[in-house]
Amino acid sequence: MSAATTRSRTPRTPDRLCVEAVELARAAAEEVAFPGVVGEHVAAVSEGDRVVTHFFEAKEPGYRGWRWAVTVTRASRAKNVTLDEAVLLPGDDALLAPEWVPWSERLRPGDMGPGDLLPTDAEDLRLEPGWSGEDAPPPNSVVSAEMAELVEAEDADVTDRAVVPVRGSITSVAEELGMRRARVLSRYGLHSAADRWDEAFGAKTPMAQAAPASCVSCGFLVAIGGSLGQAFGVCANEFGPADGRLVSLSYGCGGHSEAAVMPKPLRPAPPVLDSMASDAFPLRPAADTGSVPVSDLPAADLGHS
Repeated sequence: MSAATTRSRTPRTPDRLCVEAVELARAAAEEVAFPGVVGEHVAAVSEGDRVVTHFFEAKEPGYRGWRWAVTVTRASRAKNVTLDEAVLLPGDDALLAPEWVPWSERLRPGDMGPGDLLPTDAEDLRLEPGWSGEDAPPPNSVVSAEMAELVEAEDADVTDRAVVPVRGSITSVAEELGMRRARVLSRYGLHSAADRWDEAFGAKTPMAQAAPASCVSCGFLVAIGGSLGQAFGVCANEFGPADGRLVSLSYGCGGHSEAAVMPKPLRPAPPVLDSMASDAFPLRPAADTGSVPVSDLPAADLGHS
């Protein structure tokens, strides 16, 4: 084993003069820091030949576990120790800020507000190019010029050739289907959205587990078109927990239209009126119908007519 290898594996002995320069290191730390925030001397670590770093406890509020590190050194054969640098470094148990995360990973649903712009990546897997109407047909398409020339050169029978709509009609169909956009939802984006919606309003939610029936038989369900209509619909029950939301057909709640139908209240029978008979109502009561006998009445005129 060579001497160089032995020297590299031997622990480096700190320089004595640099280790003893504690007051020089403390003065440098106090000059950089605020007064009274440099604490006790913690350790002295050798960084190289005649290079030592002194660590002091940091007492600044909010910097728990941090240490002031002051590096001192001296030239070869010199006895004067000079200052190299003074910095504030975190210790093993220091309170540190979390690692920086890109905004695209920090963003959560509901974080956007009025006026915010959310850029999408050019290679976003959730999107794919739409039909712009300017793309040339594929080389093997029956409407391509190459195929037409090949058919004419081979003198092939084109009577069974499929009738292909012209580009104008294709544009109309694409516009009706919503495909005339620069980018449309890809299959991956469609499946991701379906999984997310099913997790929020699907069959595995506690509300659906306790529901008397599923949304597929509810009268408040508004059907939607496209492939999503096979598994989702829009709830239109204003008293339900998912009013105006896209819900899975296997979702359900207590507001199902057929869960508890209230019976109609009984209507009272209409009154019966006998319009053929008549009852006699005298204008004056009979003399013998009062509570006082006629014989007991005074003979004086009471002023009654």
